[in-house]
Amino acid sequence: MSSNAQAPVSHFIRTIIDSDLESGKHSAIVTRFPPEPNGYLHVGHAKSICLNFGLALDYKGKCNLRFDDTNPEKESDEYAQSIQDDVRWLGFQWDGDVRWASDYFQQLYDFAVELIKQGKAYVDELTPEQMRQYRGTLTQAGENSPYRERSVEENLDLFTRMKNGEFADGSKVLRAKIDMASPNINMRDPAIYRIRRAHHIRTGNQWCIYPMYDYTHCISDALEGITHSICTLEFEDHRPLYDWVLDNITIPCHPQQIEFSRLELHYTITSKRKLLQLVNEKHVSGWDDPRMPTISGMRRRGYTPEGIREFAKRIGVSKSENIVDMAVMEGAIREDLEARAPRVMAIINPLKVTLTNFAGAQAREADFHPNHPEFGKRFVPISRELFIEADDFAEVPPSGWKRLTLGGEVRLRHSYVMRCDEAVRDAAGKVSELRCSIDHDTLGKNPEGRKVKGVIHFLSREHALPAEIRLYDRLFTVPEPDADKEKNFLEFINPESLTVVHGWVEAVVRDAAPESHYQFERLGYFCTDRREHQPGSKLVFNRTVTLRDSWTKEHT
Repeated sequence: MSSNAQAPVSHFIRTIIDSDLESGKHSAIVTRFPPEPNGYLHVGHAKSICLNFGLALDYKGKCNLRFDDTNPEKESDEYAQSIQDDVRWLGFQWDGDVRWASDYFQQLYDFAVELIKQGKAYVDELTPEQMRQYRGTLTQAGENSPYRERSVEENLDLFTRMKNGEFADGSKVLRAKIDMASPNINMRDPAIYRIRRAHHIRTGNQWCIYPMYDYTHCISDALEGITHSICTLEFEDHRPLYDWVLDNITIPCHPQQIEFSRLELHYTITSKRKLLQLVNEKHVSGWDDPRMPTISGMRRRGYTPEGIREFAKRIGVSKSENIVDMAVMEGAIREDLEARAPRVMAIINPLKVTLTNFAGAQAREADFHPNHPEFGKRFVPISRELFIEADDFAEVPPSGWKRLTLGGEVRLRHSYVMRCDEAVRDAAGKVSELRCSIDHDTLGKNPEGRKVKGVIHFLSREHALPAEIRLYDRLFTVPEPDADKEKNFLEFINPESLTVVHGWVEAVVRDAAPESHYQFERLGYFCTDRREHQPGSKLVFNRTVTLRDSWTKEHT
């Protein structure tokens, strides 16, 4: 994928890179995207992907995809594959092969041995509870572990035996020997290895000790020659440890860690634990449920890579709080689909119309897109029986009504002017059919002597195809569903986040492939479902976004 044709938006990370290149500190940049394969990527990851891969593209550098696979119980091949699919779908490609922290397990072990030999790491036997007590608090210094002054020889022996599986899980850890009185708790002799017998997705049962993230990440960056290690602000307090590890081992490269604010998107959550809870408790249909903020969920809903990349550009990169309303995301998607989605007509809530003077009526050709003649044209058929939206008829119209009412006229989209002559009721007294007449002289031209203001869409009942239409809305009813610590975030799930209707669509979409985008005129932007839509037989459409931001007006 080529970078955006427009000039990149400047931000503080670009300023750092520009300075590093100008000074000769680096001749080219190398970034990385380092997810843990313990879940599906979400919208916050999309921002990071666009940043890391986008910088590499703009500066003609490289970006690595590296899995942080140091927590084997929670990781799976399914997650790893989904992450690769998401990165590619967003339009990016990593440099070379996929990399894994497990590629470096032997080197990470060897560097730990080096720290032990320097007297800068030791094997500790405190229980987790004791370790918390010894660590101190934000206002109180920690205390040295009674095992802190073990000899180098004893630590080497114990660490070797940890690797060989002689001790029980959790009975010992290897800790960096830094400063238990440091004001930064991350520097109070952090654990860098723990014993954990768990089958690893790549190394199997080869290892029973695994390195901790803070220790693994900085060394992996250095081994890969990363120049700028970009992460979110919660890792700012971890940067001194990042630097300490690299300063105390024999490794020629020392990447610069740079932090930016993480994305908080209103009306959703980005906690992997809570997203997993939604899936496991079946509040959603899976990780790719179109209501989920996962990249796969956004894709299934019909969001486009271009729209997501534009969203990431609009929200920017800074160290200040990055809380963004869902309307910003929806706006970026809506603008992208406006330019790329063909127009067709669909009926969600059908009301039957019978044309009493249908004889001699003709179909008319219509553009798929008013501004893109290259999209082509299609015929819009008409027949004696039509479907219109039930909401487009009112017996007692409100003030300013421009749609259909008894005795009133409207223009049928791409067709004739039609007058409603009679409303037929069912046994319950509900209007079940309209009997109407068309003005045969109004195909492609205005009627003489009167002005018809309203335009409604319609379908020929004879030609229309049945379709399952899924109307998706925001998953939560409040902007910050996990902000209230006194309430469970599940209490704020929107009961109307999904409405399934059985509607009708133009026959021209019969063979549309999965993930085809359309604007259903007057209704919104829709996408054929990538899982369940079957061209020619089972038509399933997901509403991607409405034609305009109605949520903000309705909920403020």
